[in-house]
Amino acid sequence: MTQALTAEEQSKDRFFQELAKVAEEMVDEHGKDFAAGALVLAARWVAENRFGKADELKH
Repeated sequence: MTQALTAEEQSKDRFFQELAKVAEEMVDEHGKDFAAGALVLAARWVAENRFGKADELKH
């Protein structure tokens, strides 16, 4: 028996699908090392509540 996903689970699933697509595009254009590094850096910004601050996102 298949259990229906809740609205929250559906939303999370959509984000995982989008994230997978972006990761695949990064790998295709710049390789696995870049993609992995970018995703780790993004996770760090989220953990440190630094994402979205334009002045801090410049490299």
